[in-house]
Amino acid sequence: MNKTTTETKPPATHERAEVGPTMQGSDILVTALEREGVDTIFAYPGGASMELHQALTRSKKIRTILPRHEQGGAFAAEGYARATGRAGVCMATSGPGATNLVTGLADAYLDSIPVVAITGQVPQHMIGKGAFQETDIFGLTLPIVKHSYLVTDVNDIARIVKEAFHIAQTGRPGPVIVDIPKNVQQLRTQPVFPKEVHLRGYDPEKKVDDVALNEIIGLIEKSERPVLYAGGGIIAGSASEELRRFAEATQIPVTTTIMGVGAFPENHPLSLRWLGMHGTAYANWAVSGQFEQRKSFNDPMKRIAPGADLLLAFGVRFDDRVTGKVEKFCETGTIVHIDIDASELNKNKPAHLPLVSDIRYALHRLNEMIGERPIRKTFAAWHQQISEWKAKAPLRYRMTEEVLKSQHMRDHMGGKSDEVILPQMVIELLFELTQGEAIITTGVGQHQMWAGQYYQYTHPRQLLTSAGLGAMGFGYPAALGAKVARPDRQVIDIDGDGSFLMNVQELATAHIEKIAAKALILNNQHLGMVVQWEDRFYHGNRGHTYLGDPENMKNIYPDFVAMAKSFNVPAERVMFKKDLRAALQRMLDSTEPYLLDVITPYTEHVLPFIPASRTVADMIYQE
Repeated sequence: MNKTTTETKPPATHERAEVGPTMQGSDILVTALEREGVDTIFAYPGGASMELHQALTRSKKIRTILPRHEQGGAFAAEGYARATGRAGVCMATSGPGATNLVTGLADAYLDSIPVVAITGQVPQHMIGKGAFQETDIFGLTLPIVKHSYLVTDVNDIARIVKEAFHIAQTGRPGPVIVDIPKNVQQLRTQPVFPKEVHLRGYDPEKKVDDVALNEIIGLIEKSERPVLYAGGGIIAGSASEELRRFAEATQIPVTTTIMGVGAFPENHPLSLRWLGMHGTAYANWAVSGQFEQRKSFNDPMKRIAPGADLLLAFGVRFDDRVTGKVEKFCETGTIVHIDIDASELNKNKPAHLPLVSDIRYALHRLNEMIGERPIRKTFAAWHQQISEWKAKAPLRYRMTEEVLKSQHMRDHMGGKSDEVILPQMVIELLFELTQGEAIITTGVGQHQMWAGQYYQYTHPRQLLTSAGLGAMGFGYPAALGAKVARPDRQVIDIDGDGSFLMNVQELATAHIEKIAAKALILNNQHLGMVVQWEDRFYHGNRGHTYLGDPENMKNIYPDFVAMAKSFNVPAERVMFKKDLRAALQRMLDSTEPYLLDVITPYTEHVLPFIPASRTVADMIYQE
C-alpha cells in the first residue's frame, strides 16, 4: 500500500466517478484538494514544487499561507488540524524543504493528528541519481507517517488525494505524505475524481459487540473504586459528550492524559484533572493508590490508601509520562482498555479486557445500555476519599527561598520580592481574563506543564500541545494554524524563551498574513525543564542550559520585544507584578498578533513531579 500502485477494491454499489477536463497534474492536485474541502494550505515554494504553487495562485477556494520555515508550516497545519479535527495541509519542495517537514510529521504521528503533507520531488528520471535537492522523503518518513505515496502516474493524482484524506482522517488519525515528481506535475491528462474510497485491508470502522460492553457494566457494578482514564482518542473520536454522559450516569471520577485535556470539563465535580509525571497528586493517587513518600528509590513502597480497583482506559496508550514505572501503575486494579488501534492493546500495559472499537460508538452503546438498566451504585466512600485527596494536595505554588536568593532577584528585580512574577500566576490571571474560553497552544518545557495545570479546560480542542514528541518550537506556528481555523476564538501561545526562539521567524507570517495569534512568553533565560532536572538529579550543575548572555546577565537576552517590532508585531515586556494585569489585557485586546515577554525566575520547579520511570511513592508535591 505504499506507492501509486495501491490496490483498491471496487464496492458492490458506488457513486459514479466524475471526469474532469484535461489539465496539468499540478492543477489536478489543487482541484482534488478543493474537492476535499481544503480552504488553507501552509506551503513554502522551491524548484520542485513551483508548478504546484503556480496552480495554487489560480485557486479561488484555497488560501495559501507562506510560512517562513517549512517546520513552521508543518506545525501550523497541525494547529489547524488539532483545532478542527479536519486534516491540516502543508507543502514543501524536495530535499531540504521536505526534510524540514519531518519533525512536524513525527509530531503528528505520535499525537495521532490528521495532516496531509505534499512534497515536490525531482523528475522521475533523476530519482536515485543524487540530483540537486533530491532526498528520498518517501523512504525517510516511513516510520513516522500513517501512509506514504510516491506518485508515478499523473492519472493517479486525483485518486491518491482522495485516499490520502480518507486515511489521514479515519480510524486512528495520522499524517500522510504525497510525494510528486516535477515531471508528473507538468504532464497533462483528463482526471477521474472518485466519489468514494475503498482500500483493501483498511477497515477503520471498528465496533465492539454488546457482549463485551455488558461485561464492562458488570465490572462497574462489582467495583468499589472505579476511575475513568481518558486520552486523546476521546477528542479524535469526537466522543467528549458521550464521555460526559457516561461519567455522570455512572458517577465514575475522570482523569485524562495531556492529549485528553478538555475531553472532560475540568471544572466538573467528577474531574481529577490530568495525571502522570506532572499531573495532579489526587489523580495519581486515585489510579495507583496513596503511598508514603520514599526517601530512596530502593525503599519498599508503603501503601496508605488503595487506588482504583477498576480502570476504564478509553482512547489512551499508557504513555511512560503517565505510567512512570509501568508495572506499578494501577498495580492492583482490573484494566479495561478500549482503543481503535489494536496495536496499542497490551503494548505498554497488559489489560484484563482489551477491546478494539471506535470509542464514540462504544460510549454511545454503553450509555444506551445504562439508560435501559441504570447502575445503582453511587461509590460514596470512594468519592469521599477523593475529596480528602483533593483537599490534601491541590495545585498550588508559593514564593520559595530559591527565588528570593536567585540571580533573577538580584539582577532583574532589585530585591523587590513582592513584585516577582511567578509563572503559575501569569497563567491563572490569563485564565481569569479570558474566562477560560481561549484556545491555548504551548511550546515544550515547564511552561507547557504550567499551562496544563493552571488554565482550566472545559472544551475539547482547547489545549493544543506537542505531547508525544515534545517538539520545542511547536507553540507559535501551531497558534497561527489554530487562529486561521478558528478566527472567532482568542488563540494564545504560552511559550518559553527557548521554545519560542526555535520558530521566531513565524512572527513574519503572523504580520504579513494578518493572523492575530498572541505569544505569551514565560521568559526565565534558561531551558527551564532541563534546569529542574539538573537541580533534582545533577546537584544543580548547569550543562549548557543558560540561554542569556553570560557576559551581561543583567540584560534580558535575546530582546524579544525588539525582535517582534522588527517584524512589525506589537510587543512589550513585563518585569513587575504590578504591571502584569494591564499588559495581559492589552495583549488580549489587540486585533493584531502580539508578543508579551514576561520575565520570571528560573528557580521555579513544576510540581507535582514523579521522576521518570518511578512511582507514585516517589511523587514530589506541595501540601
